[in-house]
Amino acid sequence: MAPKSVNHLSDTRDIPERQERPHQLDIVWTNVWMFTLLHAAALVGFILLFRAKWQVWVFGLTCCYCSGLGITAGAHRLWCHRSYKAKLFLRILLMIFNCIACQSFQNDIYEWSRDHRVHHKFTETDADPHNIKRGFFFAHMGWLLHRKHPDVREKGRTVDCSDILQDPVVRFQRRFYIPLVFLFSFYFPTMIPVWLWGEKVWLAFLTSGILRYAITLHVTWLVNSAAHYWGNRPYNCFIYARENKRVAWWALGEGFHNYHHTFPYDYSTSEFGWRLNITTMFLDLMATLGQAYDLKTVPADVIEKTRQKTGDGSLTF
Repeated sequence: MAPKSVNHLSDTRDIPERQERPHQLDIVWTNVWMFTLLHAAALVGFILLFRAKWQVWVFGLTCCYCSGLGITAGAHRLWCHRSYKAKLFLRILLMIFNCIACQSFQNDIYEWSRDHRVHHKFTETDADPHNIKRGFFFAHMGWLLHRKHPDVREKGRTVDCSDILQDPVVRFQRRFYIPLVFLFSFYFPTMIPVWLWGEKVWLAFLTSGILRYAITLHVTWLVNSAAHYWGNRPYNCFIYARENKRVAWWALGEGFHNYHHTFPYDYSTSEFGWRLNITTMFLDLMATLGQAYDLKTVPADVIEKTRQKTGDGSLTF
């Protein structure tokens, strides 16, 4: 069999175009101004970071990793894709980590998981909440600045998410989401540096609070934008999702995105285990401690057959 041509960048000529319904993008100006203020404050926080104590740097980075795991190991791999099961302690821990992440003050575990299931089922169509075919910026954060396309709501109702709300941890977070976010994403990240290291309140708020929050948002959004725009497609060359090394590094292992969209039920989102995959390291540790179990994987022969059948002939970076 002659090898398929390798497509490392964003050439999408081999992906058939799908018909899209014309839609007027209505801007949500409240969100525009909120994100404008957030990024202005984050810029100030970045400048002030060089005046912060070294403990604040370490603490802020720790919060970034914890919040990231709340999305990757929690909302994404556990609650959305059901790629493994978790004991109560781990579910509570991931729920708290998810509150630190604070995805735009509205996307609790249930809403995040619901939107992500819709993204997978209707990817690259009008029903995809962050459709990459609308452009890099739209997929990155523009979708949060516009009202949802009617197809997102209409077809999204066909996606069953009732299983997510069966978890009392998810229901608790959903009921008390705003106060939980205030406590874990802003109050504690601000006050812990004040209590432990005598840092100034306003400096701690703008650095380990606001700046850390903005960084977490953009790293998460890169999975929707960069990982659908740059990279190769060794498993399925007929979709936009890519293998992106930088996103894998920054987003704790979520950059093996062509693999993930091909095998969304794999708990590792990759066939390479711990390689550039901090989330998989964390879940393997939790499994060793008895907190995670029934971790789903894909047999090697299935991966290879899929690669030969629909891949672009390349290897994952």
